Amino acid sequence: MRVQSLDLANFRNYAALHFSPPGGVCVFIGDNAQGKSNLLEALSLLATGKSFRAARESDLIRAGTPLARVAARVGTKNGDVTASCLITRVGEGARKRFVRNGRTVAYAQFLGGIAAVTFMPSDLALVSGPPALRRRFLNAALSQADRTYYRDHAAYTKIVVQKNALLKAASGVERALLSTYNQQLAAVGSQLLCARARYVQRLSLSAAEVHARWVGATPGFSIRYAPSPALPAGDASPGAALAALERALEAALPAELVRKSALVGPHRDDVEFLLAGEPLGRFGSQGQQRTAVLAVKSAEYALLAAASGEPPLLLLDDVLSELDATRQRTFMSSIADCEQVFVTATEAPDAPTLGGAHVYEIVDGRVEASAHAKTG
Repeated sequence: MRVQSLDLANFRNYAALHFSPPGGVCVFIGDNAQGKSNLLEALSLLATGKSFRAARESDLIRAGTPLARVAARVGTKNGDVTASCLITRVGEGARKRFVRNGRTVAYAQFLGGIAAVTFMPSDLALVSGPPALRRRFLNAALSQADRTYYRDHAAYTKIVVQKNALLKAASGVERALLSTYNQQLAAVGSQLLCARARYVQRLSLSAAEVHARWVGATPGFSIRYAPSPALPAGDASPGAALAALERALEAALPAELVRKSALVGPHRDDVEFLLAGEPLGRFGSQGQQRTAVLAVKSAEYALLAAASGEPPLLLLDDVLSELDATRQRTFMSSIADCEQVFVTATEAPDAPTLGGAHVYEIVDGRVEASAHAKTG
């Protein structure tokens, strides 16, 4: 998968941009607040339909303008795809419209047409941050790879919202309706449990291999799925997951009635990052945590490539900071053969680290070829 052209209009600090990136590794350098992260955000938006950092979608629209547009032509194994997202101000908020090959499509149809794996500095919180961040990571990764997972997760989330509203109802809880919600949650929730268990197992194996190549086989890195509820003897088969969830929902009912909230199910899952069997978030240094997250992202890239049958885009924001020169070179060498990678940095690495990368400078929303010559 390769971006052949990218067009931005009134997106963040870009008044207008037309850029035709080459294949391979593209490194974008520049001072802070010049638009480096905004460029990656635009590409990610075309893959996931969502910003990886905006608190409000209206923030994506350039100040003083009514709408923003992000569009790209992307070469895929099935031919060229054109995709665009239009963000329009609506009161204090914004509305998005998705277009694929000239036709407006629903978000569910837009998702998956362009695949991307993104690293940004806030991803370091995956290790020690709240479980919601790790669940969001799983949902984003699995939704890109499998539309069935996206539909199941959307359905499950809707049922949880309905159940919580019922539990909080001032008029009292209708037990028959609550039982119906629990049956629905068990049916669709067990599918999520199975999908997540399978994915985390593959992710752990792949990330451990990457981690070992970078820093050595010891201490070993692993990822452990902590589902809600726990699966007996780790059995993630559909039947076992359904039975475990049905039992857990029944057992949790008294507490849910008291706390007026759904307490059991995949919306309470977690994932643990372990180094030598110990929680990395509790005992690992910042360098160890950064290396682990990069290994996870590398594994995510490999799994998405396998699922889609072609390499996704790789978007790496400020990935080299806090890595010493040796680890920078090791990391850049590891991505040198990727079909297309976009990397941002405040300054260009040295020539041996850059290898054959193409280097561009971004200044106030303008992208220009850098004086740093391609060396390979």
